[in-house]
Amino acid sequence: MMNNAKNAKGFTLIEILFALFIGLLLLSTVYFSMISGQKSSAALEDKVVAQQDTRAVLELMALEIGMASFNPNFVPGIWRDGPAGTCGGVALNQTFKGIQEATTNSITVEMDIDENSTLGGANETIRYVYNPAVDQERITRETNCGGAQPFLGEVPGTQGRSVRVINNTLNIPMFRYFNGMGVEIPAASLPAGIPNIRRIEITLAVETEDIDPNSTTMQRRRMIYSTSVITRNHAINL
Repeated sequence: MMNNAKNAKGFTLIEILFALFIGLLLLSTVYFSMISGQKSSAALEDKVVAQQDTRAVLELMALEIGMASFNPNFVPGIWRDGPAGTCGGVALNQTFKGIQEATTNSITVEMDIDENSTLGGANETIRYVYNPAVDQERITRETNCGGAQPFLGEVPGTQGRSVRVINNTLNIPMFRYFNGMGVEIPAASLPAGIPNIRRIEITLAVETEDIDPNSTTMQRRRMIYSTSVITRNHAINL
């Protein structure tokens, strides 16, 4: 019994310190893995929300712009002056038909969607505007001269803002216009070239409102979405 007691050994101080060091190292690894996972999850969520919002906006813009000049009853002189003009009066240039404004960062489209041979119904005159100097990285949408409303990219600092519109930062026009031969109509040729528009390319350059936590340079994640719209109704001559 005495010999067994003498042969029994415990842990030395060095062994205990080494075990503690290994344990702390493992705990640190687990901790930083959790933090990294949380950052990745947050970044992915921001990207998904930004993608969903931007794609939904692009689809609606394409749908509404594609209806420009819809005049099922072929009524002459139906077109009205949009929000960019006197708003509601008879358009001075009826040859522009349902595209009463066309610039690189704004467009006004009109359509007789209720088929009553007049304009003024809900969503029959729609204006999209991107003016970063005024609206601070967002696009507005106005219907029937009712006042511009935030459409993509809310007012900075407000809850729910998911993206910043950065076409201006990347020098990308939101709208580009093409004739029936596929040749681009230069901005300098507008609005005179509006009757020749047969296709409109819409491009939305956006970045997430929140900085990407996984970015080593602390940058926001950027995305560019684009689609083309054929303005079939605009090609119909009365």
